Amino acid sequence: MLTPPSMNTHFILRGFGHYAPERVLTNADLEKIVETTDEWITSRTGIKERHIVAEGETSSDMGLQAARKALAAAGMDASDLTHIVFATFTPDYVIPSAACVLQEKLGIAGQVCLDVQAACSGFLYAMETARGYLALHPQSKILVVASEALTSRVNWEDRATCVLFGDAAGAAVLTNGDADETPRVVDIMLGADGALGDLLTVRGGGSAIAYKLGQAVGEEYFVEFLGREVFKHAVRHMTAISEALLAKHGLTKADVDVLIPHQANYRIIDAVGRKLEVPVERVFSNVDRYGNTSAASVPVALSEALDLGVIKPGHRVLVPTFGGGFTWGAMLLQF
Repeated sequence: MLTPPSMNTHFILRGFGHYAPERVLTNADLEKIVETTDEWITSRTGIKERHIVAEGETSSDMGLQAARKALAAAGMDASDLTHIVFATFTPDYVIPSAACVLQEKLGIAGQVCLDVQAACSGFLYAMETARGYLALHPQSKILVVASEALTSRVNWEDRATCVLFGDAAGAAVLTNGDADETPRVVDIMLGADGALGDLLTVRGGGSAIAYKLGQAVGEEYFVEFLGREVFKHAVRHMTAISEALLAKHGLTKADVDVLIPHQANYRIIDAVGRKLEVPVERVFSNVDRYGNTSAASVPVALSEALDLGVIKPGHRVLVPTFGGGFTWGAMLLQF
């Protein structure tokens, strides 16, 4: 039975995990597919390679691998979970949800399962959803997964977009704990502006542009965006919400030990770091090896930064993100 809400909830991160498919697509490989060069891609995005799902490999398959690692790091079994929150805009199916598919693959049943769709901000939106469940039911044990088979929504004939994206999954286990336990989620702030939604879209397949039996698949079924406009709004909103979150907790930019922005491209990461006055050596980036993995980028980066020892006990970590919708957010973690 779930207990009544409590005012003494502390959001403790019990374990992280990440996964990327074995297949690696380099910039040199892309030169054979579309009119581009390694120099053009690297100079504009900082991306050198990205991971691509194998034939038949799905978002839930990747999520399963990341989830198993997070559960192992947490010292928990899947049967301990009470909720699965799955962030993605590339689920295996429209129905059933990716969370329900993952639940079955974990060999469990009965948990609350739901998907969250906020594009590249999906992990933070899912984490805030998990915090809401924990506030209501403090004994909950919640698996938060972000997984994107993003290359399934990439137009490989569009050199402006196909060079940017990769596939990956990240996961975290969130529970209640003691006030002094770490790592913990200090706070999350989120925002959105639907009036800007047309600047970054995957329109095909929704009720506004429905599927018709036998029709050809057009460009609207893949990622389309106006790069310069997205860049401008991404830097502005990621910076502003990060400053607001720090101010809310009486902190300054100098209090940030590690900055892990959404891994969209290196120009955005660098611009946000400079706006927040965080020295480059304290800004973590793995976009060169993964590309933009949408909702998965933040948990993959967090998990990898922990594995590499970039994040150490006592560190305060700031995680800003931005995605289609437009959506954005910032998360403050204490390790």
